[in-house]
Formats: sequence, structure tokens, C-alpha cells
Amino acid sequence: MYMKPLLIQLDEATLTALNRIAAPGKRQRPEFVRQAIRKAIRQAEYRAMRAAYVRLPDSIPDGDDWSTAEAYNPWGSSKFGGRTWPHPQAAAPCCY
Repeated sequence: MYMKPLLIQLDEATLTALNRIAAPGKRQRPEFVRQAIRKAIRQAEYRAMRAAYVRLPDSIPDGDDWSTAEAYNPWGSSKFGGRTWPHPQAAAPCCY
């Protein structure tokens, strides 16, 4: 996979702390930085999602009433031509 280079500048204290956690000679720093960036992006997306749900909640007060819910069928509803569970060609689980 091709990755584009990114040049970042760090203050001395941050670089020293990074070197303690991810040694520069063992190619740990680039992966550490990539993971930190991914985590920061994921956290920002979650914060934005939470804020959106606060602004516009997902359901009305009785939205958690499941008394009329249909049974879950991963192959579709059989009354609409879907398959029924278990699927006849479904492979057995490989491992547990």
C-alpha cells in the first residue's frame, strides 16, 4: 500500500516522550503516529455523531417499544421470497 509522506515538527519534550514509547530505530514511530492519528480522527467522528444525536435524537419517547417487532432473519423474510434460516448452503463455522 502506498502511503504519502507527512513531515511534522515536534517540540523537544514531545519528541523525547515519543522516543521513550516508540524507538526511532525500530520503525515503531511511524506506526505509532499513524495509530494516534487514526484514534484522534475516530474520536472526533464519535464526538460529532454524539453531538448530532443530542441535536436530533434518534427516536421518539416510545421508540424503544419492541412489542411489535418482527423476528430477525439474516436471509430475508420468507414471506417475501427470502431464504429461511439456517441457509441450506451455509458452511459450518470453522473455528471457535
